[in-house]
Parts: sequence; structure tokens; C-alpha cells
Amino acid sequence: MISKFLFINGHWINAFFINFIFIFFGQNLPFLTKKGWIHAGILGTLLWGAIGWKGWMSVCIYLFIGTLVTKIGYKNKASKGIAEARGGRRGPENVWGSAATGCSLALLSYLFPEYSLVFMVGFASSFAAKLSDTFASEIGKRFGKRTFLITTFKSVPPGTEGAVSLEGSIAGLVGSAFMTFVMIKLSIISGLYVSLIVFFSGYLATILESYIGALIQNRINWLSNELVNSIQTTLAAIISIFFYESIL
Repeated sequence: MISKFLFINGHWINAFFINFIFIFFGQNLPFLTKKGWIHAGILGTLLWGAIGWKGWMSVCIYLFIGTLVTKIGYKNKASKGIAEARGGRRGPENVWGSAATGCSLALLSYLFPEYSLVFMVGFASSFAAKLSDTFASEIGKRFGKRTFLITTFKSVPPGTEGAVSLEGSIAGLVGSAFMTFVMIKLSIISGLYVSLIVFFSGYLATILESYIGALIQNRINWLSNELVNSIQTTLAAIISIFFYESIL
């Protein structure tokens, strides 16, 4: 039991070396900064060690698809000053802003396997929320014809905190649905009702994230985008676990 809490066994050593190899060969890919790759290696080790290769793979798919969506119309967004910095490459703050909640739930699932089903619902929802947010934000900034503030419905420039568009909102639905599908195919979650909970929670958290951005993000200096992302994924996990425990 002590070794389980200290993560000192062959499984965790294998997880470390597998991620070391992937990071060594993948660090030149345009997904992450150099420091971002290091932190991704730490995250990957924790995920592989806690919930195995399928949980690790689900996050790799999230990173890959999220990066591709970020690069859609990047030059156009850059010309307007609303593109992601560093050419869309994620740094350590982005890695943990997106994955801290999911990683924590994966570790809890490892430490308390009797509750693993509940924790995996939260895990799946946290990444459904983040991919939903990425789809909504990046597609909305590039293709949104009319952007308005979610709290007042007044027209605002694309990229404004709390701004939404019809195109972005539809894309957010697609992002949450896609990530839910990934979680089903990798057997992280199963069943129609659980899938609907994950999909709904992921999208609802994206809407709530827009409210947070519109109401308070610009008024609080320390409330960074990465912290808001972490709040969003945590909300998704809490909402999904609440519905899972209430309905099933």
C-alpha cells in the first residue's frame, strides 16, 4: 500500500521511460514549447502510471486535435491580434491549465480504485470541456460572423473575453461530442447515459467559462486564461459526477 502511494514500482518506471522516449522523439513537433514538452512528459507519466495507455492516449488525441484546430486560419487570427501566442504551441501553463483536473482525477482513480468509475466520468468530462472550449474559441474567432458578449448579447470584437458566436457555439458542441466519442472508443467511459452526461457537462462548462470570462476575468489581475481553463475543467468534472451520482 505504501508503494502505491509513493508510486514506486515497475509499472511507474515503465510509464516514465515510455514517456521519456516519446518526448525525446516528439519534441521537435510544433505542438509544445521545449518546457511544454517536459511538463507534458510529467503529465504523461502520471496518466500512464495511474490509468494506463488508454487514458494517456485520450489526452494525446486531445492535444493533437486541439492544436490542429488552433492552427485553422491562424494567419487571419494573427493579423487581428487574437491568435494564440507562439504559433499555437502550448507551454507548461497551458498543459496544466488544461489537464490538472483530469490528472488529479486519474491519480485519485489509481489510489482509490473502488471509485474509479466516478473519477473516470469526471476525467472524461474535463477533457470534453477543454476540447469544446478550444473548438468554440478558435472556430468562433476565425469564422464567427457576429460575436456578442454572453451576458448582455451586445456585439463585441472577436477574441473578447466572454464573447460567443453561433459558429463557435456549434463548434463547441462538436468538440465536446468528439472528445466524448474518443473516451467511449478507448473504454474510459461506457453506456449511453454516461456518454450523454460527459457530453452535456463538457459543453455546459464551456458556457459557464464564457460567463466567467465576461463577468470577472478582466476585473481580477491574477485570473489568467490558464486558471480559468482549470476552473472550467473542474466545473465539468463536478457537474458530471453530480449527474452520474444522481441519475445512475
